Amino acid sequence: MLKKITTVASVVLLSALTACGSGDGAGTGSSGSGTITMGFAQVGAESGWRTANTKSIQDEAKAAGIELKFSDAQQKQENQIKAIRSYIQQKVSVIAFSPVVETGWDTVLQEAKRANIPVILTDRSIDSDDTSLYKTFLGSDFVEEGRKAGDWLVANASGPTNVVELQGTTGAAPAIDRKKGFEEKIASKSDIKVVASQTGDFTRSGGKQVMEAFLKSQPKIDVVYAHNDDMGLGAIEAIKAAGKVPGKDIKIITVDAVKDGMQALANGEINFIVECNPLLGKQLMDLTKKVVAGEQVPERVVTEEGTFTQEQAKTALPQRQY
Repeated sequence: MLKKITTVASVVLLSALTACGSGDGAGTGSSGSGTITMGFAQVGAESGWRTANTKSIQDEAKAAGIELKFSDAQQKQENQIKAIRSYIQQKVSVIAFSPVVETGWDTVLQEAKRANIPVILTDRSIDSDDTSLYKTFLGSDFVEEGRKAGDWLVANASGPTNVVELQGTTGAAPAIDRKKGFEEKIASKSDIKVVASQTGDFTRSGGKQVMEAFLKSQPKIDVVYAHNDDMGLGAIEAIKAAGKVPGKDIKIITVDAVKDGMQALANGEINFIVECNPLLGKQLMDLTKKVVAGEQVPERVVTEEGTFTQEQAKTALPQRQY
């Protein structure tokens, strides 16, 4: 799913926000009928969130009449770079992608720029000094998500609290920023300490494996902070296998709010979830049409998201789309 995000905006504010560069960089790659062609390079299918994100993009491209060329990078940067170069060769109208990691994109995006193909970042941003390499970034404020998780813990912790952290993919924007925001908030409480932190690669199996190791290496664990629901769900499996009760013996905070996570929250096995909305498809297609038409767009569009307690999860679950 960065340098670096701060405020929440809605797509309805697009025309009022500062434009990212001039609007004359739209690509010319479209079919003879004038159909917009998008090359989309997805991170992978590592979580329920990512699956919902992919479906949203595919469904909304179809609804918008945009021809979608889709690739799955299987969480490997080299696969995404290969896909982007393929899209450049195919002369698509626009390239969109969710970067596996933050760094290492300048060369391939310079190639897209030279080919006059605009780039849109979705879900995750990149760490580059050259902001002309992309037209806009659509996605969540990951630092703010980490802050929300930290705020809940500060408000609910009583006495010395040992936290273990299940980080997302090393070098990925959400992993870096969710950690940063969380640490920023718990710094105000000297008795809250992160005693172990390791990547679970945003996967359920990774979360379970790392949590199993934490349970063996840490004499006292009070709280798990997982950078996504899937790792938190893996941690639940490990906690149960160790004879402890998730949500009671060890409290759990996660990010995403996908159905499986929300169900665990409603059941009391997770204590608090920070929402990260994967349904970016419609906003992405709206931005794509503006960019291809040469219209100005904001350099940053942040999705609106909330948080969930157990009772709120019970209320929201019946209507949950992902």
